[in-house]
Amino acid sequence: MKPVIALVGRPNVGKSTLFNRLTRSRDALVADLPGLTRDRHYGEGRIGERPFLVIDTGGFEPVAKEGIMHEMAKQTKQAVAEADIVVFIVDGRQGLTPHDKTITDFLRKSGRQVMLVVNKAEGMKYTSVTAEFYELGLGDPYVISAAHGDGVVDLVNESLDLAFAQREPEAEAETAATRGIKIAIVGRPNVGKSTLVNTLLGEDRVIAFDMPGTTRDSIEIPFEREGKHYTLIDTAGIRRRGKVFEAIEKFSVVKTLQSISEANVVLLLLDAQQDISEQDAHIAGFVLESGRALVVGVNKWDGLDSDRRDEIKMDMERKLSFLFFAKFHFISALKGSGIGPLMKSIDSAYAAAMAKLSTPRLTRALIEAVEHQQPRRKGSIRPKLRYAHQGGQNPPIVVIHGNALDAIDDNYRRYLEKHFRETFSLVGTPLRIELRSSKNPFTKDQK
Repeated sequence: MKPVIALVGRPNVGKSTLFNRLTRSRDALVADLPGLTRDRHYGEGRIGERPFLVIDTGGFEPVAKEGIMHEMAKQTKQAVAEADIVVFIVDGRQGLTPHDKTITDFLRKSGRQVMLVVNKAEGMKYTSVTAEFYELGLGDPYVISAAHGDGVVDLVNESLDLAFAQREPEAEAETAATRGIKIAIVGRPNVGKSTLVNTLLGEDRVIAFDMPGTTRDSIEIPFEREGKHYTLIDTAGIRRRGKVFEAIEKFSVVKTLQSISEANVVLLLLDAQQDISEQDAHIAGFVLESGRALVVGVNKWDGLDSDRRDEIKMDMERKLSFLFFAKFHFISALKGSGIGPLMKSIDSAYAAAMAKLSTPRLTRALIEAVEHQQPRRKGSIRPKLRYAHQGGQNPPIVVIHGNALDAIDDNYRRYLEKHFRETFSLVGTPLRIELRSSKNPFTKDQK
């Protein structure tokens, strides 16, 4: 399970700058203006071979009672609840403020592991920039420069060491012992995820695996169906009836991201009685970026008239067209209709994601594709595709070698992807194409 790091602090201390550096992106807006970040922002990072999730938050006003600052504070408090480690960032150039003390009081009560980080410390001595922050009682401060990268790698390594140290070894052992295809059931709250799990496990099963305070952990439930072993990774937080309340049912991005990364196949559940929302598209985007095999279940299909069914299908074609590779199933989790075909598609998607594609067959398929349609010239150069081999599984990666392949456009790349899909019957999984051009040993770089 990937550790979760939440970046917390008052406005304009460099949280988004650090987020961009950790995720190696420009996803978070950065400017010399306080309050620019308002919602929680999630990203994936990696230090060496150690992956992690990071949450960027807005300027934190724990005592705000109303208005936009109150809403931002709610977002930050949710991020703290989801995190393994909270990185509390202060400004080394402005020094300690009453605002920092207020945030410290909240973090101390949260019970989370907190690392105090003094940012914007480039060119300053450690003793002079950290002295006053010892007053917060959060231990030795870490001094960094998010803008220049100074001290960032050491900070992340230390935070990951702390995150793994506080995890129970029993949980890791239990995860290693899981069997069969891992299926992550994801979707918005109240789309029927818990009902579907109950249906898959059997009506006589009482599900009570979850406990308060574990909202950022996935719930893994092994089961057997028609002689095949599976493990459900549920993101709904299955609970005893009568103990479900609004705060628990909140959608957790961290939980969904972790479940997707742990799964072999993702089952995206939609609600047929509601329009496809932006949140549905975001979850689908997470799955696509992760490269996981995908099956889409459209729940609560029973009881809808034909006009409404046509509207839902048109809405999905328009908003989820990027999931063209996935099978869609129209089901009723409550009545159990459509579950059999749904599970068959999950088996097929897993088989496609884990397919082994031999180099001779891939190369033959590549030659057939080129003979049918050659790539366009770029100036006087036409790309030459020579051979292909498999570069990975889950998702399948096809590596193509040749000359001048950087001249291949996106349209031809999509054509190749479609051809490989049809040739190898790869349904239900993303497929990635990597192009590697050979270097001419007789050419020299011109300067």
